[in-house]
Amino acid sequence: MHELSVTQSILDISLRHAKEAGAKQITAINLVIGEFASIVDDSVQFYWDLLADGTIAQGAQLHFERIRGEMTCTNCKHSFHPKETDFTCPNCESQFVQITKGDEFRVDSIDVE
Repeated sequence: MHELSVTQSILDISLRHAKEAGAKQITAINLVIGEFASIVDDSVQFYWDLLADGTIAQGAQLHFERIRGEMTCTNCKHSFHPKETDFTCPNCESQFVQITKGDEFRVDSIDVE
């Protein structure tokens, strides 16, 4: 359900930047979403179609770029891509790790006319 507020934010950001650029229509929005961001593309698209209706963003294509998750061990500094729910460092078996890639969520670019 948090996709509703996330999608509203995407729309607000897009409309603000389109207005600043003097755009008449938003044609596409390019989103970058990390593996750990827990955002469901289909839910965002569903809410987008509802929220953008009647705005200059109506009909705009949403493009989702997914970033693979990466963690770094705080003990040995080894960086790795975790498997499923196993966040243990494969180098030293420490469980003291932090996310270094994959929690991103941003509007990367907006295509306008």
